Amino acid sequence: MTRLAALLWVMGGTVLAGVFIMIVLMIPSLQAEAPKYILIAAIVGYVVGIPPAFMAAKAITQRSAS
Repeated sequence: MTRLAALLWVMGGTVLAGVFIMIVLMIPSLQAEAPKYILIAAIVGYVVGIPPAFMAAKAITQRSAS
């Protein structure tokens, strides 16, 4: 299950990091310090993607075992 969760996390974390980066880029008040906030948004996106990846991996393994 951990390998499946890792694969899902790589994909989901990338998507979430991209979404958070786009949010940073779309807010005009964050433009002055965008490089700092882009890095923070990318890290937060990857970290936030961990729990959903494990939940999805658990659901997939339970359904495939039945």
